[in-house]
Parts: sequence; C-alpha cells; structure tokens
Amino acid sequence: MVARVKKVTFKNLPMKELIERLQTEAGLTEEQAMKAITLVKDFAKEKFPLLSGAIEKMFTKYSPKDDEDFLH
Repeated sequence: MVARVKKVTFKNLPMKELIERLQTEAGLTEEQAMKAITLVKDFAKEKFPLLSGAIEKMFTKYSPKDDEDFLH
C-alpha cells in the first residue's frame, strides 16, 4: 500500500526557525507549532485592526507553501 504524503517547505528561514524553536523550547510538534503561530497571527489582527493588512502580509510572506504531493 502506498500512502500519499504532502510535503511542506518554507519560503523563508524565519518561519522555519520559529517553528523549530517552538518545537525544541516548548516541546510542540510541527503541527502544534503552526497552529500556535496561526493563533498569534489571528490574535494580533483582532487586537490591532489597523495593522491587520501588514500582519497578514508578513505571515503570508513567511508561511509554508505546499509542494506537490509525492509518494512516500
């Protein structure tokens, strides 16, 4: 049986570094770290609505992008 796995790569090193730090320093899995980052982004946009466009652009610029599926 062959499973399809979605590979995620990072457009830029800061997001990868942040996720790695959350994994090592907070003991989170990669998925948990990404959820935590999303939570912080949404919180910042909610609390600072005048900056929401800039926050969204920053997180979009450094967010992971999905590579094509590959067989694992």
